[in-house]
Amino acid sequence: MTRTLDVDYLVVGAGAMGMAFTDALIDHCDARVALVDRRHGVSGHWLEAYPFVRLHQASAFYGVGSTLLGGGQLQQRGPEVGLQERATQSEICGYYARMLERMLESGRVEFFPNSEYVGDRSVVSRISGERFEAPEGCRLVDARYLAPSIPAELPAPFGVAEDARVVPVNALARLAGAPSQYVVAGSGKTATDACIWLLSRGVDPDAICWVRPRDPWMLNRAVVQPDPATFLGMAADTLQAAEASTSLEDLFLRLEDAGIMLRIDRTVMPTMAKTPTLAMWELEQLRTLQNVVRHGHIKGVDRGRLTFADGPLAVAEDALVVHCAADGLKYPPLVPVWRPEAITLQPIRAGFPCFGAALVGYVEATRAGDAEKNGLCPPSPLPDSMTQWARMNVLGTRAALSFSAEPDIKDWSDRVALNPARIPPGHPRSAALDDARDRLATHTGPGLARLAQLV
Repeated sequence: MTRTLDVDYLVVGAGAMGMAFTDALIDHCDARVALVDRRHGVSGHWLEAYPFVRLHQASAFYGVGSTLLGGGQLQQRGPEVGLQERATQSEICGYYARMLERMLESGRVEFFPNSEYVGDRSVVSRISGERFEAPEGCRLVDARYLAPSIPAELPAPFGVAEDARVVPVNALARLAGAPSQYVVAGSGKTATDACIWLLSRGVDPDAICWVRPRDPWMLNRAVVQPDPATFLGMAADTLQAAEASTSLEDLFLRLEDAGIMLRIDRTVMPTMAKTPTLAMWELEQLRTLQNVVRHGHIKGVDRGRLTFADGPLAVAEDALVVHCAADGLKYPPLVPVWRPEAITLQPIRAGFPCFGAALVGYVEATRAGDAEKNGLCPPSPLPDSMTQWARMNVLGTRAALSFSAEPDIKDWSDRVALNPARIPPGHPRSAALDDARDRLATHTGPGLARLAQLV
């Protein structure tokens, strides 16, 4: 039996972007929404994430526009005293469960968990088999376009012999016995988290072999904070550095000297630039790991041996290989956010996809024509390389200049904590903030032009 839904929007994906869009949409118009996800609840990949994961960025930059994640608290103890708190997996999932309740209480949102979108505005429950259809005039919202891949949901991307010991990163927290060697496979945030967690549990740095196919650039967490003087100062430093740079490598080295970019090994020029944030204390710990393998991606794992394209490498007979090698972020081609077939959620400003999705929700609620909406909100990509990072910043900065020129969007975005560049109403002036704003005004034009040339 098929039930026809009385809704105006069918949002496919109840992760971070789907939730941020829906929250902003229903807060600014009287639309009715069906929210669909193949998982058992909201929160997206966070439901399957490894238990010791935390947001790499400040909690304030994540979640939905109506409700601040974590309450804007500063850390009071530990190595990040004074920086904004970063939510844990359980805190993130609990937050999204509360946001869902808020949406359901509005009477204008229905949630369909354990359900698959099968095309043609139709949804099928993976549990009961019941089928639901949205009406012809209903607008489809694709919140899965950038859905990440995580180790818990994908097999290791290399061959594994029967007698080899390979586990996804999630399994680390449930080990029953310690191997003599851990082999961490991966270059990104998940791998760095795994290394930091192992060290925090007393594992000797010499007992960790880190297979790092590409060295990463990361952002210094201390300068990516929800404080206007800090964040806008970082943005001004970045554009000022871009203005003076002769190449992308020169730019990243200038940003490193400015305390914005970090790399683990200063003798190696990184080629990966997904740029999650990293704290200085984490950087110091990662630098204690000396057994770093740079032979590209693992092709196969046997007991006591790793195989790469250029040959084998011996490891301990009982080595435990920790799979952190899912491709994570996705890099599909940019498409207009508003198209006849769907609204496709993508970041708008450089990075910060939750803000981008909330902005799209606000613009959808307050503007009429798709051409106008696309003009206000051109998408920007997520980065993987230095070139892609530069392109993200060029497109994202241009988009920010576009939507910020609209008085109502500027007012809304200044009130939404998800916007990292906001200056909240009533925020006190300071010499540091005035300096950041002056330098932004001076360097945005020439810095952006030079960055576009470097791309």
